[in-house]
Amino acid sequence: MQKTEPQVYNVLTFKEEKRLVRAHHAALISADPAKIGESMQRDVAEDYLWRGFHPFGLINGAETVATRFWAPLRTALTRMQRREDIFFAGTNEIDGFKGVWVVSMGHLVGLFDQPWLGIKPTNKMAFLRYCSFDRVENGKITETAMYFDIPHLMTQAGQCPFPSQTAFHLVQPGPMTHDGLLLDDQPEETGTATLAAINAMISDLGQWKSGLTLEDELARTWHDDMIWWGPEGIGATYTIERYAKQHAGPFRAGFTDRAKTKHIARLAEGHYGGFFGWPNFTARPTGGFMGLPGSDTSGEFRVIDIYRRDGDKLAENWIFIDLLHFWKTQGRDFLAEATGQST
Repeated sequence: MQKTEPQVYNVLTFKEEKRLVRAHHAALISADPAKIGESMQRDVAEDYLWRGFHPFGLINGAETVATRFWAPLRTALTRMQRREDIFFAGTNEIDGFKGVWVVSMGHLVGLFDQPWLGIKPTNKMAFLRYCSFDRVENGKITETAMYFDIPHLMTQAGQCPFPSQTAFHLVQPGPMTHDGLLLDDQPEETGTATLAAINAMISDLGQWKSGLTLEDELARTWHDDMIWWGPEGIGATYTIERYAKQHAGPFRAGFTDRAKTKHIARLAEGHYGGFFGWPNFTARPTGGFMGLPGSDTSGEFRVIDIYRRDGDKLAENWIFIDLLHFWKTQGRDFLAEATGQST
């Protein structure tokens, strides 16, 4: 019998980058809130750049990020834990696969004991859904995209900012396969296949004029039992049919003049991948959106998308959209309105 040679896979290793980011994340949770800035300075570059959803925006420098975001959040959500569901790394397709980014997604969980951004404490458990992209260069974190679902936290506190949603939001679980924490090296070919599936979906999504029905278009790159884990204000939806009815269809009907998609980072490792932009695209809500009237004003969409691939198609998608910022571009400050800070 002829001996079969074992199959050899190419492997890209991101062990050091992952080690740095995991240690950094642990310190953000364990450090005294008053000393988070000192802790961050050990891990981040001097010209560190941080991107966060409204009302934070762009922030430069570890001490300022700690003062404006982490210390107030840690003070509000006491006994905080990071409940991580997805963790992977990869090289960035957008810059020719040169830069290395590490991705973490899950919930920051704590006891909501003090006000945050005007949101009233409940003295109960609260879940802040988050996803972060950390760029690592020369042993330091040089920039971070830290996106989080503030409207979902507001809803938990009884201050839901939006009038309605087409799907349904809840505390969102991680992958159905329970294999989203990629602590070990993955075959390069697996990540390449995942990135190819994501790019095929982006190509279909970007045109809105495939000549197919929406359901048939989606079936090209999605499994029929796909789950789209959308943000508060839109919600999650299950199966291609319901996704088309509860989000994709209404979204396409509500918007015109959708700009070409732009990403700062897009990468994949193993069966997981994702991207973010600042903004990803702009569009005008001429037909209305989220149950609110339309306008001719173009709005910005700052988005993180995380995907799980199964076979040659996508199976799950976790979405983070800065809806507070989008509506701010439309003249509505829902955070201020809901918390009684409207001027």
